[in-house]
Amino acid sequence: MRGWRAAFLTLTLLLSMRAVDAAPSHYPLTVSNCGEDIVIPRKPHCAIFHDVNIAEMGFALHLQNDMCGVTGISGWNKETPSFRKLRGNVPERAPRYPSLETLIASHADLFVAGWNYGMNVGGDVTPERLARYHIPAIILSESCLRQWHHPHLPVTLEALLYSDLLRLGRIFDRREAAASLVASMKARVAAVRARMIGRRAVPVFIYDSGTDAPLTAGRYALASRLIALAGGRNIADDLPTNWGRTSWERVAMRQPEAIIFVDYGQGVSQKARWVRHLRLLQQSPGVRHHRYISLPYDALTPGPANIDAIEALARFLHPDRKM
Repeated sequence: MRGWRAAFLTLTLLLSMRAVDAAPSHYPLTVSNCGEDIVIPRKPHCAIFHDVNIAEMGFALHLQNDMCGVTGISGWNKETPSFRKLRGNVPERAPRYPSLETLIASHADLFVAGWNYGMNVGGDVTPERLARYHIPAIILSESCLRQWHHPHLPVTLEALLYSDLLRLGRIFDRREAAASLVASMKARVAAVRARMIGRRAVPVFIYDSGTDAPLTAGRYALASRLIALAGGRNIADDLPTNWGRTSWERVAMRQPEAIIFVDYGQGVSQKARWVRHLRLLQQSPGVRHHRYISLPYDALTPGPANIDAIEALARFLHPDRKM
């Protein structure tokens, strides 16, 4: 019965979203970008995507033929075999942050990035500076907080993932593909949520990096929502940012029962060793019971891998519930 209901939900979502989004895009096209309207004069044919999670949004919509580059991959060892396969012949234009000159020389007609994801407020590459060279910049919704300095968007998959995919679908005239992708994601998340009904939320700590003051996901990071959907609770959900620093004392006081290590492609053995030997955490349940899970960077930042992360976390936090 559950399988039939899930299939019916998937079909219903697919049909309803396709009916709304199947119409072709007409240019010039106006889309919302961190609360401001931006005009896309024509369908992009030389787009550059920054960072692995954002590039994977493009790959999920099969935009490789409309991409003339990615940036910010090899400089942080983020390229996995699966990413390399999806990337195909799309070149890497810069191993870390691209310069304005790099984007201009690449003849880019769109830059898809975010604040602290390829762009910095007041830096060399910003939407305003790119506009002088007729290069529109599409900003990752989760990162708008860096520009606004206070939240304007709810921390939901709808606001911080699905909307970005649907926006790319409009920009690249892939509306139906984007609608189908989002519908399948919603069906998978609904299946997990149905199995989490009545479950206690497990307190979880996300360890990204840092030894003196660990970097973790705060209240406005999509990662916090991923944990909640998987039957957990981010112990740093009172940190008023998306990603920021906390203290080991605060982590110890919150008594996390599970720890997520963010894997940047180099493994997490050093992070695990640090946590295991940190005296402040010796009595934390997650450390005492060696309850650790490693998730790749792109699974915890907005992108298609978020749905895999929800399913993996649900299995990890509630192993008695079959997924």
